[in-house]
Amino acid sequence: MSLVIRDLVIDCRDSRGLARFWGAVLQRPVHAGGEGNWVSLPRGNQPASLFFREVAEGKAVKNRLHLDLNPGDGTLSAEVSRLTGLGAVVLSEHSRGPDLGWLVLADIEGNEFCLQSSDAEVAAVRARIKAEDAAWE
Repeated sequence: MSLVIRDLVIDCRDSRGLARFWGAVLQRPVHAGGEGNWVSLPRGNQPASLFFREVAEGKAVKNRLHLDLNPGDGTLSAEVSRLTGLGAVVLSEHSRGPDLGWLVLADIEGNEFCLQSSDAEVAAVRARIKAEDAAWE
């Protein structure tokens, strides 16, 4: 017998507001139900949704679990602009060499998440390095 991850549950103060934020971030539908609000993820994903459940206490320490996001298209820079426009805050920036890296951001309730360079950006840097190496041969 095996287990399937059904939902990733995130405790929060305002489940509707946080679900709307993450729905906009992920460009996915937001749903409301008995115990909270959730963002459904594409069919076949595990987890199937991000579920936001209201709790009385606020966030007090660094997350023990966080999401790593990667732009499906576009650039890291464009996504940072879009996400900060939605209310995310940049906490730190990290480099993986020229033109590549990731940022740690916080959502509207202070939950940390990471945003990495897109696959296209990584491929472009690899191609440039390969071309530079070939030029030295």
